[in-house]
Amino acid sequence: MSGDDKILDRFDPKSLQRRIRLCADDYGISPGVNRAIRDLIGRERINATSVMVVGPAAGRDEVEALKTAASRHSNCVIGLHLTLTAPFHPLTLHYRPLDGGLFPPLSRMLRASVLRRLEPEMILDEVTAQIAAFAERFGRAPDYVDGHQHVQIFPQVRDAFLSAVRNAAPGAWVRQCGRRQPLAQQLGSAKALLLDVLSAGFRREAARNGIGFNPAFAGAYDFRKPDFAALMQQFLDGSPDGGLIMCHPGFVDDTLIAFDPLTGQREREYAFLAGDHFADMLVTNRVTLG
Repeated sequence: MSGDDKILDRFDPKSLQRRIRLCADDYGISPGVNRAIRDLIGRERINATSVMVVGPAAGRDEVEALKTAASRHSNCVIGLHLTLTAPFHPLTLHYRPLDGGLFPPLSRMLRASVLRRLEPEMILDEVTAQIAAFAERFGRAPDYVDGHQHVQIFPQVRDAFLSAVRNAAPGAWVRQCGRRQPLAQQLGSAKALLLDVLSAGFRREAARNGIGFNPAFAGAYDFRKPDFAALMQQFLDGSPDGGLIMCHPGFVDDTLIAFDPLTGQREREYAFLAGDHFADMLVTNRVTLG
């Protein structure tokens, strides 16, 4: 067992005051998701959201509404949610690979990255274009950059992604998706374990490029398991000071149904985050959102 593992074994999360980033992904995917995220920012139940600039609800009115909501919450940061998977369109005309004019589906994108069949120059240009689109709409660079379906940590993608962030958003930090837990606690979720493995190389490259990143990540789960309260307690238990927890609150509307299979669980997440139970959970666990 490493020294870090020994420290983690003794870590009692409820004995320490911790500041956590609770990030709502997918702003821009639909008006209902946007409305739920803005409401939670106003309630100070989340303190970060990442914007999908290629989404169907990322126009100027929705951006202005988000800027207004965030301006009333001094700790709220706004990032870019880099998107490279279907059913969305790239911003760059020459982007490849495409599937019927759209980005490829997640499974194909992951397989191509692992087999090193992607073209890094295409990815670099697309990431740069999405950062530029964010800056044009918000009047500034993003506070941080992450990735829809965690594409930023994929092999081949990560190098182009980090290069684009370093050049186009030099003050931004990036999201890594690895947990900080003893190995024995990491084996329960195949999805989270894959993110751990891919994030190890991502963190090394980010550090080599002088780009900051969150020390720990939580929030990945099987969306077929609806007990979000129990899951949030697990996420808080595994989050050190400065850790980031991902969430996907939203209200279901026709646009969301057309673009994403994650629907009803978004409303369950919203209901929990907006409710008294979550506020009490933060107090009990000595967590502040900051």
